[in-house]
Amino acid sequence: MATKFKRILLKVSGEALMGERPYGIDPSVLNRFAVDIKSVHTAGVQIGIVIGGGNIYRGVENSSDGVDKVTGDHMGMLATIINGLALQSALEHHDVYTRLLSSISMDEIAEPFIRRRAIRHLEKGRVVIFGAGTGNPYFTTDTASALRAVELGADVIIKGTRVDGVYDADPELNPAAKKFTTISYQEVLDKKLRVMDLTAITLCQENQMPIIVFNMHKPGNLAKIIAGEQIGTLVHGGSRG
Repeated sequence: MATKFKRILLKVSGEALMGERPYGIDPSVLNRFAVDIKSVHTAGVQIGIVIGGGNIYRGVENSSDGVDKVTGDHMGMLATIINGLALQSALEHHDVYTRLLSSISMDEIAEPFIRRRAIRHLEKGRVVIFGAGTGNPYFTTDTASALRAVELGADVIIKGTRVDGVYDADPELNPAAKKFTTISYQEVLDKKLRVMDLTAITLCQENQMPIIVFNMHKPGNLAKIIAGEQIGTLVHGGSRG
C-alpha cells in the first residue's frame, strides 16, 4: 500500500475504548483498534500513539468531590497508563512490536519518555505508546499529542473520535450540524470548535502541524487516511475549503 505519511501521531481518547460500556475497556473495541493500527504499521508507517484516560477517570474541575485539580490530573495520568498497557498487550497479540513510554517515572511497567529513544523505537519499526500525558497537571492529552507530534517530527496528528470529522455543532445533538472538509487553525479558535483544547491547537498552529479528525470506529478508516483518501476533516494553516 502506498502511503501519504511516513510518521504519524495517533490520538485515541479513553472514551473510545469503552464501546457501548459506561466505563472501562471493551475488549472487542480494543482488538479492532489493534487490527487497524497493525494494517498501517504493516505498510511501513511509523506510529506514535497518545491515549487518553477518560474511560477510567476524568479529571475534576474543582474540589467539590474532595479531590483537588492537581491530584485529579495525576489520577488521570495513571488512567492513561492503564489504557496504554491494554493497547500494548492487544497490539502484541497481533505480533506488533510495541513500547510504552511514560512521562512520569514507573520503570517497572514503562520506559521513561526520552525523545531520542522514542525516535529510535519508531525508526526500528516499533509502535510507541505515550502514556501519562505531558507528565504535568493542567495539560490535557490533546496537548500531549501536539507536543509529542512536534517533538518527534510527525507528518500529521490523526485524532480518532466517535464522529466523522469537525462540525459547527455537535452532530450527535444537532442533526443539521455542518461538517467541514478542511478548516484553518484560526477558524477553529474563532468558532470555539471542540477539536482540541486551546493549548493544543495553538501549539499545532505555531508549528504548522496538520490535524486530521476522523471516526475511528469505522474499520479501515485509518488505512484510508494513510493511503491519501479524504476522510474526516483536515485542520491546517490555510483557509477553509
